[in-house]
Amino acid sequence: LYSLPLPCVSTHACHVDEACSSKREIGGLAVWSVSSLKPGNGVEYLRDNLTKTFWQSDGVLPHALTIEFQRKVRVLEVVVYVDYRNDESYTPQKISLRIGSSPSDLYEITEVELEEPQGWVVIPLNGSGSMMSTSGFVRTHCLQLAVLSNHQNGRDTHLRQVKVFGPRIDVTRSADQPFSFTNPEFTQFETAR
Repeated sequence: LYSLPLPCVSTHACHVDEACSSKREIGGLAVWSVSSLKPGNGVEYLRDNLTKTFWQSDGVLPHALTIEFQRKVRVLEVVVYVDYRNDESYTPQKISLRIGSSPSDLYEITEVELEEPQGWVVIPLNGSGSMMSTSGFVRTHCLQLAVLSNHQNGRDTHLRQVKVFGPRIDVTRSADQPFSFTNPEFTQFETAR
């Protein structure tokens, strides 16, 4: 198991500028593990913010990346960086996203097919059931990305980067307060010392 904190994502590294976005990258809050790896191409390369490095699986399909959070979190989407031009048969073709409270009780919420993907691929979590909210996010302790098949019937897979995004929550707004006071006269009284 391997976990790394992730610095702020810039617009050239991904599709989201966190400073002005309604979402935030929450992958640094989790413990990441993989079903298999080739020596020298471990899970740490999924979180290093470099699209030239990659995690490479080793073994039979499906290949799994499991992301476990200490507490239940809200997840909007998973974003992966794949490079068909460089990876060819190592490039995922079919990906399944599963959620649950632990790796032993996961269920599939979406499956996507990729056609010779190049760059960032956004996978929104349009799940159903008790963990899906009306706000478009899922609440989960555990998220698993499973590569079910590769292009050209490849055996091992390359994933270059993976980001997990959750909604940015306005902590100055309470659940029963539908608006936020931004005027300095009001904000000076919004917290107790």
